[in-house]
Amino acid sequence: MSATLYPTLPHVEPVTAPAARLALKTNGTSRGLLDGAWWPRSRDLLSELPALTEVLDPLWGRITRIAINPKYWPVIPRQVPVGGHIVKVGWFTPEIDPHKLLLLSYRTGRWDLLIIPPETGAESAARLMAAASDYDGPPVTASALIAADEARHGVAATDEPLDADAAWEYEGGASAVSAAVPHQPGPPSRASHLIVDM
Repeated sequence: MSATLYPTLPHVEPVTAPAARLALKTNGTSRGLLDGAWWPRSRDLLSELPALTEVLDPLWGRITRIAINPKYWPVIPRQVPVGGHIVKVGWFTPEIDPHKLLLLSYRTGRWDLLIIPPETGAESAARLMAAASDYDGPPVTASALIAADEARHGVAATDEPLDADAAWEYEGGASAVSAAVPHQPGPPSRASHLIVDM
């Protein structure tokens, strides 16, 4: 009797998307126009939105709908699969600030996040994330927050698509360290619940 031997196939680890880069206000902070900030890695919503909603589902309850202004997004999917359920995605031009993402949840209701353009540098992104999650002053729109940061620091949080090499860096071609928000010394602020993964 002879046996047929097959070569051992290498074990393939499933590829997982990196977690969302996100800063949120705590439940106890006063609600303004924004509930936090999100810094996507690319302008591909089909790959970015599942990572965002997977982080938010356990915190806010199942996210069921997302609305966005299409101004800076080349393609807006009608729905995205997230952890065993489908999230519907819609777009509204005049009703939603171009730098804001609206999320609806079964349990909590509505949440509004500042969208930091993917091409934004790490230092600007860190300032914007902190401002959106810690801000307790008068209500400020997402676009006004970005404009104020640009005016104060002289660095534009750009909305223009990058050239091919720069886009490769921001979409995962670089090491995680090069795209990371710099570590801020000291304890986290009392006013924010920070979830950041680079």
